[in-house]
Amino acid sequence: MPKTPSKKQEQKKILVLLDTHAILHRAYHAVPDFTSSLGVPTGALYGLLNMFLKMLSDLKPDYVVACYDLPQPTFRHETYDGYKKGRKSTEDSLKIQIDESRNVFHALSIPMYEVPGFEADDMLGTIAEQVKHNYPDIQVIIVSGDMDTLQLVFDDQIIVYTMKKGIHETMIYTEQDVVNRFSFGPEFISDYKGLRGDPSDNIIGVPGIGEKTATELINKFGTIEKIYEQLKKDPEPFIKAGIKKRTIELLIEHEDTAQFSKILATIRRDAPVEFKLPT
Repeated sequence: MPKTPSKKQEQKKILVLLDTHAILHRAYHAVPDFTSSLGVPTGALYGLLNMFLKMLSDLKPDYVVACYDLPQPTFRHETYDGYKKGRKSTEDSLKIQIDESRNVFHALSIPMYEVPGFEADDMLGTIAEQVKHNYPDIQVIIVSGDMDTLQLVFDDQIIVYTMKKGIHETMIYTEQDVVNRFSFGPEFISDYKGLRGDPSDNIIGVPGIGEKTATELINKFGTIEKIYEQLKKDPEPFIKAGIKKRTIELLIEHEDTAQFSKILATIRRDAPVEFKLPT
């Protein structure tokens, strides 16, 4: 069950940003293969609407926006041919429902945001960033099944409402919740992925460095940039901190990969969209 909002949160109006593709993908695999009387697949749409109604009940938002991926390659694909390589292509039955979901949101008068070359995550990041600066009295709640969005969490103003299991069991992540889970804050999520990689997106990271070592490096030395700054200055503090010699060698050998992996894992907050609340 989601946490009860604090009094401070209750005073703020709430903007919900829907990570539409992530929700539909989760619903598609969690809900039976329902079809309409005409044989058109509807399971993912059924799950999306169930999630939507649960979100309305739990969060009671004042505003809702849906963010979309587009089928053409993004700047990440253009930068790295291997990005998301190995993922199964989207099944036709899901593609049909992704397209149909636009009609659902249109009927509900929910604005949709998408930009060629950018992912839905970048829409979420850009809108959240603009709200943070332009509407400080608005709380942003990102609804997604994708844990990458945790890097966008900021204090209690930007939080993530995620599907913990299936589409019915949910959890809210504030900044403190991210720290409780990873032992570091949201600002280090992309560093974490840059070090350990992310197989789901085919982000390589540093070969030989897993979750435990990546966490240890971040907690002791900070960002990837600071890690390499210290390594080049003097690697002795790594030895004193208990970092294995082999790990140091791997870091030095794969510096370019670590830096590049972090770039791929970082959600953009400067996509070419301008968000304004309805007046």
